[in-house]
Amino acid sequence: MRIIAGSFRGRKLEAPPGTATRPITDRAKETLFNILGARLGLPGQLPDVEVLDLFAGTGGLGLEALSRGAKSCLFVERDRRALAALRRNIETLHAQTACRVSIENAWTMRVPPAAGGYGLVFVDPPYKDALAPLPVIDLLERLAPHLAPGGLIVFRHSHRSRLSLEGLRTLECVDQREVGTMRLWLFAAREAGPETPPPDSPT
Repeated sequence: MRIIAGSFRGRKLEAPPGTATRPITDRAKETLFNILGARLGLPGQLPDVEVLDLFAGTGGLGLEALSRGAKSCLFVERDRRALAALRRNIETLHAQTACRVSIENAWTMRVPPAAGGYGLVFVDPPYKDALAPLPVIDLLERLAPHLAPGGLIVFRHSHRSRLSLEGLRTLECVDQREVGTMRLWLFAAREAGPETPPPDSPT
């Protein structure tokens, strides 16, 4: 596993053995960041946004975002071995000033605020934990108010899962595609429609 573009390009990242983490392939990562760059008007790059990386594992997505121009990243992870590798990866890249690590259960935590909101949020839970729609919808809805204007949420899960997220109220899917063995969803804040006047209001 490595950083594939930007200021840390080619730097290798450590990952613990076993199935505690789900390293994303170079091909899938390149596809994802090409999509993000195209949507944000910066092919191959990112603006200097605040990033939130949930279920961060060893930090592959958040560190790639930093390499491509993001301002900072808050990594949320609670697996002991993944945390150790994440911290070593941050130190290896000398990225400590741009990184924070929070040991939390991402499913139930109170979303940490960011000044101006998060421009990019990665939601990458273990595939087996993202089979039921209600916990996923609940988490996504709690993240929505913390997005910066124009911010995006990236949700990744197994392509074998036929997860339905039609219950989302505050987010809309702006892109969805299968890449290898995973399905990627991109969500943005839903634009508010015209307000309905009270029944006794003049029209």
